[in-house]
Formats: sequence, structure tokens, C-alpha cells
Amino acid sequence: MAALFGVRVRRLRTAAGLTQAELGARTHVVSTRITQIERASGAKPTLALARALDTALGADDLLVDLWPYVYREAFPDWSRRFMAHSEQAVAIRQYAAHLVPGLLQTESYARAVLSVGRTLGSREQLEERVDLRLGRQQRLRAADRPELWVVLDEAVISRPVGGQAVMRQQLTRLMEAAAEGHITVQVLPFDQGEHDVMGGSLTVLSMPDSSEIAYTEGAHYGQLIEGPDEVRRLALSYDRLRAAALPPLMSLDMIRSVMEDNHRGAKVPSRSDRRRLAQEQLQQSGGGRLRGGRRRVHGGRSRS
Repeated sequence: MAALFGVRVRRLRTAAGLTQAELGARTHVVSTRITQIERASGAKPTLALARALDTALGADDLLVDLWPYVYREAFPDWSRRFMAHSEQAVAIRQYAAHLVPGLLQTESYARAVLSVGRTLGSREQLEERVDLRLGRQQRLRAADRPELWVVLDEAVISRPVGGQAVMRQQLTRLMEAAAEGHITVQVLPFDQGEHDVMGGSLTVLSMPDSSEIAYTEGAHYGQLIEGPDEVRRLALSYDRLRAAALPPLMSLDMIRSVMEDNHRGAKVPSRSDRRRLAQEQLQQSGGGRLRGGRRRVHGGRSRS
């Protein structure tokens, strides 16, 4: 893809009657950088440079549209293949153990998640990753959009990634997404205990030819699984998680409850503070002091 990008730049530059030095001046890079891009050598072009080249060459977003494919070449082969399959899938079933899936992330949430990557080299690279992730969400708005079914572990909605404000916005996005006809969101509560996919996330893709592909992912690894027997086993594990999760409407109620708790934030008193306040109020009203979960009732014996 880098070579194809370079060929396009060279053809557009030649058609515009520009030298490499002239194109470099218009895009604020040295001429040798243009040479590297056209020869697909050296560092890959940034998204900002792809936009500048598009503008300078009047390419009508051709280079910007090609850029994600160039950028993906920096990812492992299995990751690129998973992204390619995802773009063709007619149905996507996901279990997320730790984070909201990328297809439903807000920009602020995505930036918070991607900013802690071990391979992050610069602020510019972070913004490129955010743009690429948000760009993938266009798939959900396309005419041939897939059905999306997401099961979120309770940890996903409980951890305030990016802080309380960012998380409230993200939870709102989940509720809005769940209102769309082609998206289903469920929450798997902690009290369901252990399950087959503990420790990682799982995606099952249904392809146009009725075949299925699975993808498992941890913090720093991923695995694309295409063997029919193994995929069937993982699809069954997913179905069990979906059955154990709260129904969609109850899941939305749980997300709304967490969002309201986050809104109160630090204003929510601790359990010990609530107990102390209750004791003070009871004393002020002449009702005695709480002990061992019991209270004094005037005119009769103590009862729970």
C-alpha cells in the first residue's frame, strides 16, 4: 500500500507539472521526503502529510482515503487481516472484557485509551491512531452496515477511562448506540462469576459467504482464528456469555445507573460517612444510636 500511495503521488505530481522540491515547499517538507514517499522508502507518510498532499495536488481526498491502508502496514499481519475481515462482515459479535469496543468509542475515550500504548511515539501518532479508529466507525453508518451485538463486562462500564466526564460521555454514547436498530448492547454483571473467555476479549465475525471468523485479544496480543472447529467452539462460548448477560433493557438501566453515579462523583459519601450521618440525624431526632444494624423504637422493644 505504501508503494501504491507513492505511485499515486508521483502521477499526480507529474500531472500537476510540479518538481519534488516544489511539492515539498507546498506541503512544508523537504524534497527528499517527497522522494521517500514516491519510492515507498523511509517513514510512512503521516495523516497530516497525506491531507497536505491531497490539497496541494487537488486529489479530491484520494490520498487521504488511501492513507489508512498505508498506516495499517505497521500492524502485525493478523491484525491487518482482522480489520480487513471486519470491513466485510455482515454481523459482528463482540465480548469486551476491559474496554468499550473501538466501533462504539467516543473520540475522547479513544484518545485516552490509545494514549497509554507502549508503542506510542508522538502526539501526532496518537492523533493518527484516533482518526483511524474513528474512521472505522463509518462502517456502522454505511448502507451495508453489519449487525453489531456487544456484550460488555461490568468492568467496562465501571472503570472511568479518561476521567468522569469522558466516561459519562462514553456511557451516553453506548445508550444512544443501543437505541439503533442494528446495534444490541448487553452487560455481563460481576455476579455471573467465571466464564470461558475470562482474561481477554472475543469477536466473532459472520462473513457474506456464511463462514465465521473469530478473533481473541489481550492487552498486548491478538489472534485471528479461522479453523471451523475452533471458531464454532468460540462462537458457542460467546452465545453462553450473551445468555448470561442482562437483557438489553436491563443492561441499559445498569449503564444509566452507573452514569448517574459517575455524575455525582466525589459528592457520593462513603458507606462509613453515610452511617455516621444517619446516626447523627437519629440522635438529633431523639431516636437513639445505631448499633449493629438495630435502632430504638419508642414505646416498644428494639427491632431490626
